Amino acid sequence: MLDAVVVGAGPNGLTAAVELARRGFSVALFEAKGTVGGGARTEELTLPGFRHDPCSAAHPLAVSSPAFRGLPLERYGLEWLHPELPMAHPFPDGTAAVLSRSVGETAASFGPRDAGAYRRLVTPFLHRWDTLVRDFMSLPLTALPRDPVTLARFGLVGLPPSTWLARRFRDERARTLFAGLVAHVMAPLSGFATSAIGLVFALAAHTRGWPVARGGSQAISDALAAYLRELGGTVHTDYEVKRLDDLPPARAYVFDTSPTALARIAGFGDHYARYRYGPGVFKIDYALDGPVPWTAPEARRAGTVQIGADSAEIGAALRAASRETHAPDAPFLITVQPSVVDPTRAPEGKHVFWAYGHVPHGWTGDLTDAIERQLERFAPGFRDRVLARATAGPPELAARNANYVGGDIATGAVSGLQTLLRPKLSLFPYATPHPAVFICSQATPPGPGVHGMPGHNAAKAVWRRLRQT
Repeated sequence: MLDAVVVGAGPNGLTAAVELARRGFSVALFEAKGTVGGGARTEELTLPGFRHDPCSAAHPLAVSSPAFRGLPLERYGLEWLHPELPMAHPFPDGTAAVLSRSVGETAASFGPRDAGAYRRLVTPFLHRWDTLVRDFMSLPLTALPRDPVTLARFGLVGLPPSTWLARRFRDERARTLFAGLVAHVMAPLSGFATSAIGLVFALAAHTRGWPVARGGSQAISDALAAYLRELGGTVHTDYEVKRLDDLPPARAYVFDTSPTALARIAGFGDHYARYRYGPGVFKIDYALDGPVPWTAPEARRAGTVQIGADSAEIGAALRAASRETHAPDAPFLITVQPSVVDPTRAPEGKHVFWAYGHVPHGWTGDLTDAIERQLERFAPGFRDRVLARATAGPPELAARNANYVGGDIATGAVSGLQTLLRPKLSLFPYATPHPAVFICSQATPPGPGVHGMPGHNAAKAVWRRLRQT
């Protein structure tokens, strides 16, 4: 009998399997797709030689993750590449605000009226980032904060809505960039703890950067899988699990799946019936004949570029995606251009680029024209650079990755108490009605992103049980 079986080879399932194998437990991992990866894959979606990331491409949380930083992933080929600027946010007048590794450069891009306010906002946390990120991403209730004072101070700033935090700024440039940071998790700007979301992304940029993985996000997953195999774990792909009886006998089962899928497989009925899924996204991967022709020079140097004319436009786009049945006319876009720092991603002189906009849950329309109109506002002539495009709305995203229910790449709404307490209001979020079954997907704390911490935290809960049995 195995000690543990893990279902789902996304970053969290892989991390959970590695953490258990590192502690001497026998582990087998099962993945329905032909390759490991989940939200961290790389594929030729458009033309030969153009290597795209179907989901996550830039990794501010991965490079800061206590889970990943504790693993020797570089030994298995993972190499982080840092663009000159982590992120830029261009404006219609051809200028841009930036999120730089330098707090001073970032503050200066906001203008003199807000430079000081921004410095005062981030400075108290910069030198305590590694401890702070470990504290708020750790297993709830079982890991005492290493720096409770800083964590409490962060909570005072971060728990209110981002619209409150935005009042610190007098001009629109800072408000707009910060609104864009919050929108990375598709949360309405007025939501609970959205200030923390924006602040986490800003601090991550200043302390560790927003890198891409050389060769694509698949490198993260491949490194985790290679390490797991070296530790004695086994990986089985093309193995769809429809019920617990499909799996070999084990002392514990760990699911990197949506709560909905887990309930169906394990026969938990309506245990997760109140779990809410959020808006979807419409994503386009591009093969380009040259770099994106951004009007703002800062955007040409950035790995990630946010697109939204001002905070009001961003807020309206998020509200439309969250509450309405039609997509916003002017969608907020997150775009990533990996080949500005990684020439291995495309043939010489060519580029890969992706963009996505928020749409209602399960939306079945086509956002291509609206996305490209937005891009043309800030990069005139963009369409002339397009060699090929691959589009994916909520149905296609859900077909690629079953965890993206209704196109929700966060595997659950990041709003209300569910921002922090997911998938249920419970002191033990990784436990389920069955004592030997656990959940470790991004539907559990600390939530969405490629950082492995739900898997890391769930593994702690699993090995505590295994030691007791």
